[in-house]
Amino acid sequence: MASSVETLEFQAETRQLLRLVIHSIYSNKDIFLRELISNASDALDKLRLESLAGSTVGADTSDLHVALEVDREARTLTVRDNGIGMSRDDLVDLIGTIAKSGTAGLLEKIKESQDAAAAQSLIGQFGVGFYSAFMVADKVTLRTRRAGTDAGTQWESDGEGTYELQAVDGLPVGTSVTLHLKPVDGEDGLADYLAGWKIRQIVKQYSDFIRWPIRMAAEGTAAAQAGQAAEDAEEGGTGGDAAAEPVVETLNSMKALWARPRSEVTEAEYTEFYQQISHDWLAPAETIHMRAEGTFEYEALLFVPAQAPFDLFSRETKRGVQLYVKRVFIMDDCEALMPNYLRFVKGVVDAHDLSLNISREILQHDRQIQAVRRRLVKKVLGALKTVQANDAERYAKLWDQFGRALKEGLVEDPDNSQALLELLSLPSTHDAERPTTLRAYVERMKEGQEAIYYLTGETRTAVENSPHMEAFTAKGYEVLVLSDPIDEIWADRTPAFDGHRFQSIAKGQVDLDDAAGADQEAEAERTRREQDFAELLPWLTSALSEQVKQVRLSSRLTTSAACIVGDADDISPTLEKMFRATGQEMPPVRRTLELNPGHPLITALRTSHAADPANPALTEIAELVYGGALLAEGGDLPDPARFTRLLTTHLTRGL
Repeated sequence: MASSVETLEFQAETRQLLRLVIHSIYSNKDIFLRELISNASDALDKLRLESLAGSTVGADTSDLHVALEVDREARTLTVRDNGIGMSRDDLVDLIGTIAKSGTAGLLEKIKESQDAAAAQSLIGQFGVGFYSAFMVADKVTLRTRRAGTDAGTQWESDGEGTYELQAVDGLPVGTSVTLHLKPVDGEDGLADYLAGWKIRQIVKQYSDFIRWPIRMAAEGTAAAQAGQAAEDAEEGGTGGDAAAEPVVETLNSMKALWARPRSEVTEAEYTEFYQQISHDWLAPAETIHMRAEGTFEYEALLFVPAQAPFDLFSRETKRGVQLYVKRVFIMDDCEALMPNYLRFVKGVVDAHDLSLNISREILQHDRQIQAVRRRLVKKVLGALKTVQANDAERYAKLWDQFGRALKEGLVEDPDNSQALLELLSLPSTHDAERPTTLRAYVERMKEGQEAIYYLTGETRTAVENSPHMEAFTAKGYEVLVLSDPIDEIWADRTPAFDGHRFQSIAKGQVDLDDAAGADQEAEAERTRREQDFAELLPWLTSALSEQVKQVRLSSRLTTSAACIVGDADDISPTLEKMFRATGQEMPPVRRTLELNPGHPLITALRTSHAADPANPALTEIAELVYGGALLAEGGDLPDPARFTRLLTTHLTRGL
């Protein structure tokens, strides 16, 4: 039996805020059902909690659930729960949160933040999620009775100027929200929310893992069982006898694996769940199941795939893990929780309390988010380290799939650079077939060797055949062979590993005699050579002044006549070429030409220069020496036609 109706009027600023909630905040109208089911789930949680505490007398918690009811004739969709319910005062405090005075300041903040990105703290308050119903409904009727009380209350509004409150007798404990749906309008994003398949789709996407069953009458079953009476029931009517009641089905799985102890989950269940969220037909290579407790609680279930997706290095690839809050789906690709270099990781993070914006669609980048991200990254890197230590063959397969992406972390994530350096698996001159870790490289370093030597290039063959390698190969020094484009960047920016700096053998001066401990005889030999070439080196520096900054003798060459090296801070030729390929203009870099003092060509050039310094052919020979060194490192000749012409001329003279 209903009492008199009390009509209340929205304040002017509240009407503006309500229109904003309905028309601007949510990008997807399907969200309304997620919000209403989430509110119902919260109500069920509260009833169970209060009943355990003994504060709710006579509460029936034997069959807590959410029910969805469709009435096609009346065009209504009802979301019903038998949870804690609300009193009239609760309605004013919760449903009326945005309908009471003092909202002008909130509205102003929302406007300042371009409407949809403000009011961060409001999410989770019943009123905001509830009002999303007006995106799809012309009128909303809410009926509720709080557990432990006899009085029921009805709230009703069309979302415009007024809302109505009245007392209603005889209501069951719990809350029902009935939406009087707007007509279907595909252009406006209004789907047929009376269609069973659409309701199932929304529940499966957003509310599949809520702990309470979400039930709905199965379409078609009632009519098949009991004729017209069952058909009336299917269409939302309440008539008919018990035999005509429709078959009720549970729409959600309630199987949130991440909320269960790992000991209670089988590998088959993990694989099935991974394949469901990743759309991969293979089993995951590694499963990471974790729970964080304390001031901020969350669970995470992460997977490392066995095979890299085809778009791993595409700019358009989606990344991030699925985000849930209290088992309610929030977003599919939460980039804030996983760095770009771990974009291959799939999984779920379920936070118990997370700061979201008003539409639950954008995360606040607060300390909670950063703390979760740091913990997830350390867990993933730790899991990969465990595989590396315990199963070298399996780790080799993972590195082959994801190694290039992990190297990006050395540039993007300096906080975890040491953990990433431990994971590196790099080709080197130690073994042509098997890559090495940096730890193994350090253990094999020669006595007195301080640096980790490396050389970058476009291919392994090009690196191994580089003139820069000659002395290192001859004296048995191991060199890392880096041919991935990202190697050019991380190797240059990473200061050291285990106290040993990284040194490119194509930069700066490298004196392996010093590294091994030079004796007096070797020192005397260097001094003698410097004196022998005292006149040639300044002349070559002047003759090639447009191409090089200096010409000097080399200690890194054994068979080649010359090579080109950069200063320690110079950009490498390969990286320079990469930048130019992307359209970036790079200032010209003049590097140093190093000569092999024992090579016949260089000794003949010294002799000829000493005999006739003005001979114009010597300048051409100098150009050929420089051009040959440039080609040997994979560089591009500034004038290929001139180089070919000079080479042909001097070859002809020699025949």
